[in-house]
Amino acid sequence: MAYRRSDVAAVVDHTLLKPEATQADVTALVAEAAELGVYAVCVSPSMVAVAKSTLPAGLHLASVVGFPSGKHLSTIKAAEAAEAIAAGADEIDMVIDVGAAVAGDLDAVRADVAAVRAAAEGAVLKVIVESAALLSLAGDDALTAVCRCAVDAGADFVKTSTGFHPSGGASVHAVELMAAVVGAGIGVKASGGIRTAEDAVAMLTAGATRLGLSGTRAVLDGLG
Repeated sequence: MAYRRSDVAAVVDHTLLKPEATQADVTALVAEAAELGVYAVCVSPSMVAVAKSTLPAGLHLASVVGFPSGKHLSTIKAAEAAEAIAAGADEIDMVIDVGAAVAGDLDAVRADVAAVRAAAEGAVLKVIVESAALLSLAGDDALTAVCRCAVDAGADFVKTSTGFHPSGGASVHAVELMAAVVGAGIGVKASGGIRTAEDAVAMLTAGATRLGLSGTRAVLDGLG
């Protein structure tokens, strides 16, 4: 399948999650997102109100919860999600407790997601599973089991990565596994390390339905 620039842009979350990002950086991100015709911008919780203040109609706003480690109490993740939504976010990308997943404590993973799901009623919920870490530390079965847990707990998407974990970001293998296990009704967001048009097309071909990109312009320019 040939992917046009506009097709790819329409599934991109244009992302800025660097800790040193300023309000001016976020305002510039929103302006660039509008120019590029992407689906959404994704910013840190403290920057949601800044992004919302200049967000044009038709551009969605996502924020992150428990980011980037996932080692936050579920009650804190839930509160963070609720505050982000109150500030204007309509999508929430939460990080699971990867250690619990590696240890096989699926009940803890499910409860964590469910807590954020309850707090994020009405918002799209994407669950970041750190696929590279799970694959390297616990194998394919762990990744697929965690994705099932996320869906059971109310996730709208499963998402590969924060982009901050030393194990790496998205891979074709991870996306293929995740897409196969969640089925057509649940989205798969590939993020982390997608820097070229070829990377983006590979993820979409593998089954991704959303892309998290920080270097969005370079990726789209590679599509002509």
